[in-house]
This record gives sequence, C-alpha cells and structure tokens, in this order.
Amino acid sequence: MDDIIFLGREQNLLKVPLSTWKQHIAQIPEHENTRLRFMTEAHHLVRNFVVKELVIKGQPVEPITIAQTQHLPLDKVNSILDELESKLFFLVRNSHGAVSWAYPVTVESTPHRLTFKSGEQVYAA
Repeated sequence: MDDIIFLGREQNLLKVPLSTWKQHIAQIPEHENTRLRFMTEAHHLVRNFVVKELVIKGQPVEPITIAQTQHLPLDKVNSILDELESKLFFLVRNSHGAVSWAYPVTVESTPHRLTFKSGEQVYAA
C-alpha cells in the first residue's frame, strides 16, 4: 500500500497518495516564480516597506509616506499599490487609500494576534 497523506479541508479529511503530494510540493517554487514575475524591484521595495511599517507603527500606511521614505514618485507608488492589490491580493487599502493589510500582517482586528520578540504587536492577515 502506498503511503498516504491526510489533508484537512473544512470538516473533511482527504486521502492523497504521498507521491501525488510530493509532485504538487515540487511545483510550488515554479508556480510562485510565475506569480511573482510581474513584480519589479520597486514592487518588492514598496511591499516590504509596508509590511515592516504596519508592524512597527501599528497603523495604516499612507501612499505619500511610502513615496517619501522610499524616494519614489507618488504616482508610481499608487500604480504599484494598484497592481499589488489587484494582481495577487498582496495588500488592501482602507477607504482613505492607506494600506491597512499587507500579507502576512494587518492592523485591522482579526482573531489572530501576533507578538514579535521586539515587542511589536499586530494582527495576522
């Protein structure tokens, strides 16, 4: 009998052959590289900055703050935020246009609270 992996899906346990699971896992890096291909250095810069700021400040990050601290034109920052929000749901802006959620963290209340060794607290997205 082949080895079996049990995967939880909602209230169900699915039996998956170990060989099938290993094939799927082996494809993840290629799939992720394809999904991230649209991101330029500036995209990564903006996203990484926002994640750090959400943790450090504990409040939404305004596009103007991103532009000023990362030395990018505001229209470029807004364009990057549009892409990150629409392409892969990397982040979410609130009704004022500030980033309040950037995977894996958010300043919006969720059931999952994170505390870092440095003392900062934020919610998990």
